[in-house]
Amino acid sequence: MPLEITWWGHATCTVEDANVRVLTDPLFARRLAHLRRRRGAVPPAEARRADVTLVSHLHADHLHLPSLARLDPGTRLLVPRGAPRAVPGLRRLRELRITEVAPGDEVRIGEVLIRVVPALHDGRRLPVGPRRSPALGYVVEGEARTYFAGDTGLFDAMAERVGPVDAALLPVGGWGPYLGEGHLDAGRAARALARLAPRAAVPVHYGTYWPIGMEAVRPHEFHAPGDEFVRLAAVAAPLVAVHKLEHGESVRLEVAR
Repeated sequence: MPLEITWWGHATCTVEDANVRVLTDPLFARRLAHLRRRRGAVPPAEARRADVTLVSHLHADHLHLPSLARLDPGTRLLVPRGAPRAVPGLRRLRELRITEVAPGDEVRIGEVLIRVVPALHDGRRLPVGPRRSPALGYVVEGEARTYFAGDTGLFDAMAERVGPVDAALLPVGGWGPYLGEGHLDAGRAARALARLAPRAAVPVHYGTYWPIGMEAVRPHEFHAPGDEFVRLAAVAAPLVAVHKLEHGESVRLEVAR
């Protein structure tokens, strides 16, 4: 069975491998605070179906309680260690099977092993506050190995901590005109790709949400990161096949170990 990756927008993807359906950072909203979905329809009901859902960190565009509440009852949910304490609303999602994880942990779902790896990103729910949880990435190991980076900056031990992978889902932008520390833009994502050296990559976390009233402010920061990543990746990692997907589009990858 080939690996299949669907990008629903922002950091929300479905990874299907070894008959296991994995959902990342589900965000099924038209609007989130000052952000509005500017491209791509809200994902359909089928996007909410998953055997396991991965949450990379506590920021509201990645841990979105209303979206998590729409998952099927009994869905396994992996969240950063300490998340239920930092986000009390998680404790009200009693129909989900919540497991707290940290870098180095491993969770098996059917024929798939989920490895938890570190990310370089602020793990707090709010910009200020005493309660922290680690920001995480995940490697989904079935017939292939797929790295979901969540939100992260480029760090020296990235390739070592992530390990060999066949496919990488890398953030290449954001939801505003400026990216702070702990993020990958198109250039840094291309450098990460060169270090990780997967067979294939899919750019995510760009071109979906944008602050209300800022359509005229640096619009290239909204539209351009995907194409810029394709261009820069061709130079930094020419052996990697980059698949720039439209919202709701899928790619099937034949991966031979």
